[in-house]
Amino acid sequence: MECISIFDMLKIGVGPSSSHTLGPWRAAERWLVLLKKENIFSNITSIKVHIYGSLSLTGKGHATDYALILGLSGTDPVTIPIDEISAIVAHTKSTKIIQLGGLKSISFDPEEDLVFHKEFLPFHANGLTFEAQLDTKEKYTKTYYSIGGGFVVDEEQKSAKINKEAFYSFPYPIEKGKELLAYCFQKKLPISEIVLVNEQSLRSSAKIDEELQSIWNTMLECMYIGCHTEGKLPGGLNVTRRAFDMHRSLIGELPYNNPQEWLETIRQTEVKFRQILKWVSCFALAVNEVNASLGRVVTAPTNGSAGVIPSVLMYYLVIENHEASFNHIKKFLLVAGEIGSIFKKGATISAAMGGCQAEIGVSSAMAAGALTELLGGTPEQVLMAAEIAMEHHLGLTCDPIGGLVQIPCIERNSMGAIKAINAAELALGSNPEDAKVPLDKVVQTMWETAKDMNSKYKETSEGGLAVGVFLSDC
Repeated sequence: MECISIFDMLKIGVGPSSSHTLGPWRAAERWLVLLKKENIFSNITSIKVHIYGSLSLTGKGHATDYALILGLSGTDPVTIPIDEISAIVAHTKSTKIIQLGGLKSISFDPEEDLVFHKEFLPFHANGLTFEAQLDTKEKYTKTYYSIGGGFVVDEEQKSAKINKEAFYSFPYPIEKGKELLAYCFQKKLPISEIVLVNEQSLRSSAKIDEELQSIWNTMLECMYIGCHTEGKLPGGLNVTRRAFDMHRSLIGELPYNNPQEWLETIRQTEVKFRQILKWVSCFALAVNEVNASLGRVVTAPTNGSAGVIPSVLMYYLVIENHEASFNHIKKFLLVAGEIGSIFKKGATISAAMGGCQAEIGVSSAMAAGALTELLGGTPEQVLMAAEIAMEHHLGLTCDPIGGLVQIPCIERNSMGAIKAINAAELALGSNPEDAKVPLDKVVQTMWETAKDMNSKYKETSEGGLAVGVFLSDC
């Protein structure tokens, strides 16, 4: 049975897109490793990258060209200083030379050597082929697919649907919601504890806490940066950042010096009923404005939907439970990651395959289920909340204007977060025995909807708002 760690579902990376930025970046890294393993790295005289399908159609708006330059240069999305990204790309474009893997200077003109093809490769909408010219006059090629959420597979792995690194042997292997519930009943444990046991089979408890703390710190810092940065987003749409003004109107002149102090300040702020939705929206907008400007975010489960989970978790911390500790954050992320993995196994988390229901819909379901456990819900209510959240995102299209992860993507995170909170409240007030639609059925329905959806609504910018709104109007 396919087993996916929560750390495969929640990954630190650089925006704006997990499938179009993080995936190609990781594919470039994997290709470099392969070249060295095959002992041909030193024989390379030139390289080209062929980009296909959705990666090509919306690639430049999603910074796929940036990602490939950065990945081929040997940088890592988790550790690269954000303020160095533009300089590295600009230097490569101006000099037409790339430091391959940070080790070898070769001629490389992004305008000529990054080749965007409109046709789709058979396996997945996000395909790319790396081509190396060797000094022996031979060519060495390798094809990868970015299948959503930063997951990458190559030609040999494509039938497996996920990357080999995501195969583990868990004490409690889970593919569907019904199996997860069965373990909870059998062991008399909440979902978070079942997931924790699985993760402990891969790494120590201390390492789990360390990685989860790093994920939360990145989420918190991302919200902080978004709430304290004003101006226009890059890309040509002239989208004004809104989190800055919204945050300033909510928090006033209260003092703080860092993200943690900021969190405590908000907790101490008296929040009126009408302000709750504004705070949640502010947090979500903040994350995705950072994402749209090539900032560092947590893929959860994608970059385009990165704002839903942190904003709902912040809702719990600043509205529901001012005494919440890291242990609450840990439970939230464990549950969210497991729900996301169920959708990935049974459907998709790639907008290029399933539209935005695969991104905002899945992230909303993840957040709804996680919030439900923290609010005292049973395992059945947790899955009910996840089902409700997805049920009301079914059929959601992906139609980014200009191929940018801005309109309508940023606002959709706010809507997904609000729906998640609503879904949790509905589940907590319901008897799961009365539920007519189990989580597994909505996962199946989502996948069927994805397959039926016209390709122009799957991250190609060939339908919907992407063609209904002219760039000159923006």
